[in-house]
Amino acid sequence: MKTAVILSTYNAPDRLRPTLVGYAAQTHRDFELIVADDGSTGATRELIKDVSSQFSLPIKHVWHEDQGFRKCRILNQAIASTGADYLIFSDGDCIPRADFVATHLERARPGRFLSGGYFKLSAKASSRITAEDILAGHALDPQWLIANGMPRSRKLGRLACSPWRAGLMNAITPTRPTWNGHNASGWRSDMIRINGFDERMAYWAQDREFGERLENSGVRGLQIRYSAICVHLHHERPYKTKESRERNQQIRRDTRRMRARWTVHGIHKSPAPESDALMITPADDVTVMRYA
Repeated sequence: MKTAVILSTYNAPDRLRPTLVGYAAQTHRDFELIVADDGSTGATRELIKDVSSQFSLPIKHVWHEDQGFRKCRILNQAIASTGADYLIFSDGDCIPRADFVATHLERARPGRFLSGGYFKLSAKASSRITAEDILAGHALDPQWLIANGMPRSRKLGRLACSPWRAGLMNAITPTRPTWNGHNASGWRSDMIRINGFDERMAYWAQDREFGERLENSGVRGLQIRYSAICVHLHHERPYKTKESRERNQQIRRDTRRMRARWTVHGIHKSPAPESDALMITPADDVTVMRYA
């Protein structure tokens, strides 16, 4: 099956670079890499070009103008830009372990989406990771991280679980599988059937509503948080507001109460059609650039 990895970003080229290097180091390389860019300046475009050239990594850059937080819209445009059957989503500040893509594909199942998590790095450890460390696998090695400023924690064991133990932990964890935009995957056809992400969502758990509509449509989550591993680079979040949280919570309450499958605020700005045969292409104001 054709596969695409979609990474969201906004004006963070210093964090996007190590993330892209992580995808250059994947054991499974047969995928399309798409950067869904919510209006970054030219520095991000130049960074993508540079990494693509340096690591022979084909990258598609999907961009729209900066008009405030519109992450859900650019993710929808990234979905529209690809014909891949299976889509893996993460953020442009999450370095994947070398088997990240392979793990998602090994566990993909019809009628399911996969729910992963991340491990948060300290500011000190984040600042010390180089491209060479990522290619060598050090950035996800607990001992290397401790030696480079990461406080000791039992949670570090998640980064080095054996496949058997990871499977056991996935099965017994009380954390329910939800759509987590930093580490989740599913079938493009299922995403189109629910009309993609709700573009009204501001920052704060905006991805969860997408997963709730998938579940309402009959697509159930599978837990892989101990198997598909990525580490989150440290940064501040000045865009978090009480208002955005309350707005998103209300939209999610409405989705759960109505058991909504479709949003009129998604890819198509219209009620659900009678037929599933929906054709989508990027909007006219979206720029799609390819680097190889």
